[in-house]
Amino acid sequence: MAKEITNSNFDSLVLESGQVALIDFWAQWCGPCRAIAPIIEDLSQEFEGKAIVGKVDIDRNQEIAMKYNIRSIPTILVIKDGEVVDRQVGMTTKAKLKSKLEQYIV
Repeated sequence: MAKEITNSNFDSLVLESGQVALIDFWAQWCGPCRAIAPIIEDLSQEFEGKAIVGKVDIDRNQEIAMKYNIRSIPTILVIKDGEVVDRQVGMTTKAKLKSKLEQYIV
């Protein structure tokens, strides 16, 4: 299951984890966000132990959304060593997200 990332646990779960992270910025009212949710869940299971896969509800965690300049959702960030190394805005396929994640896992 994808980790629920919040303002209070973002640093410890993502930035200080030492792992590559794929973070889905979403909201309950967003249709495309709900459509991509099963893909995020699949990736969280597939990459368990290899990468952090999490979700940030932008309505509840505006601080993180502002920090990463999230203007449209879904937006998916790949973060490695505390830096955003890839950004996907809008719907995409599982294969594309998997490929983005795999290229940053050592």
